[in-house]
Amino acid sequence: MHHTTLPSRGSEPVVVKIVIAGGFGAGKTTAVGAVSEITPLSTEEYLTQASAGVDSLAGIEAKVTTTVAFDFGRLTLPDPPMPMELFLFGTPGQDRFGSLWHALSRGAVGAVVLVDTRRLEASFAAVDFFERLGLPFVIAVNEFDGAHRYQPDQVRAALGLNLHVPVVTCDARTPAHVAGVLLTLIDHAMQPSTLQDA
Repeated sequence: MHHTTLPSRGSEPVVVKIVIAGGFGAGKTTAVGAVSEITPLSTEEYLTQASAGVDSLAGIEAKVTTTVAFDFGRLTLPDPPMPMELFLFGTPGQDRFGSLWHALSRGAVGAVVLVDTRRLEASFAAVDFFERLGLPFVIAVNEFDGAHRYQPDQVRAALGLNLHVPVVTCDARTPAHVAGVLLTLIDHAMQPSTLQDA
């Protein structure tokens, strides 16, 4: 199992690594960029004809770039539950980057799986990955403009999630929404039942 606990170091911020994953086009780069207090490091490249047979753009036809390594951002939380400095690592969405997902997850306290309900099947690989890894995760339904709104319980059932996995909604473009998702993850990762599972 794979788990990192949060040590207390007085008033010094605790550095917490968080992975932001999800299917291709779910909004990972957008989420990191929305909440990062530094200019995010992004490894986005333009989609080319070479990826046409591999990366389906069904439902996200306007997408012109993809993450090829990872996105990195940082967010300082001065208050709850202790001062923290969050290091955010956004993964590539395609499951062919599985070995990179392993590397980015090493030492992480947990993960956010961003979900686009228009392409729910694109989320299965990330959910399976974190379940197998034993890393605490939350589901954040990115409510895209024009997408049908589903209740969290409907999303939970569609993804076949355990009841203890939090499912929340957000707009990945809105800093307060993304920060709220990150706080939900931290709270979930620190629950005694989650720690026992690890």
